[in-house]
Amino acid sequence: MLIARLIADHFSEGTGDLDTRLDAASAALEADGMPLASAMMLDVGLPVLEMRFAEGQALKVLAAIDRFFAPADALVGEGEIAVPHLFVSDMDSTMIGQECIDELADFADLKPQIAVITERAMRGEIDFEAALRERVGLLAGLEESAIDRCLAERISPSPGARILVATLAAHGCRSVLVTGGFHHFADRVGEQLGFDRVVGNRLGVEEGRLTGGLVGAISDGRTKRAVLEKERVRLGSGARVLAAGDGANDIPMLQAADYAIAYRAKPQAREAANGRVERGDLTGVLALLGIPRRDWVGA
Repeated sequence: MLIARLIADHFSEGTGDLDTRLDAASAALEADGMPLASAMMLDVGLPVLEMRFAEGQALKVLAAIDRFFAPADALVGEGEIAVPHLFVSDMDSTMIGQECIDELADFADLKPQIAVITERAMRGEIDFEAALRERVGLLAGLEESAIDRCLAERISPSPGARILVATLAAHGCRSVLVTGGFHHFADRVGEQLGFDRVVGNRLGVEEGRLTGGLVGAISDGRTKRAVLEKERVRLGSGARVLAAGDGANDIPMLQAADYAIAYRAKPQAREAANGRVERGDLTGVLALLGIPRRDWVGA
């Protein structure tokens, strides 16, 4: 059984618009060998259309959603969609609305130069570790206190992030923030948002200034997947995993998750996920999981 859900709050009610789109999508998918078994609206406080198929391919269903329902936040899963036991998420441009290293670079008057490297790394055009070391090297000599100022003045949670993590926790889900960014930022972001564990890179600091180097092993795409797999084993057989990310180094963990959400993502990450949130905020993930709005924590 393949189940697809999409948030349909922007389609005109009572005009037949949604029904027309559903009929067109159903016809196209049936022609592709995936007849629609059933369709219904879920009562979760937002209009969520659920489509069920006896069998099929998630990517083809997502392509049909893009064709007939775009823009629409969506999730396609094998079997019944349920609240996950584990949530593993990227930080920059996912749980927060910024790229920390780009914002920190602004305090050293280097934001344009560093932002270009960040963008290319997120698109997978250059090696993540090489790009990370190059950007960190440019920050050599910056006062460590600039991090506190950056956190206070520049860094803010993505809309819906707190509600997402708190609601998942209330349903027994463990949350891990794993980032290619830095513990200086991630530890505080993780605490603010309610994550149970934080994994990231460590900036070298000497005499109150950044050294331009990193301390310890690099946290990258392979790290993200390894953390996900180890946490899943820790939770035991049958643990369902939700992952969220936006860039190329998130692809390994997105591919390993049961529910992979590409949040306002770069094309490569979007193509690796079986879900996406692009139109609404992160609370859309809760609606797609079938958690009623009345049960959202902090909404």
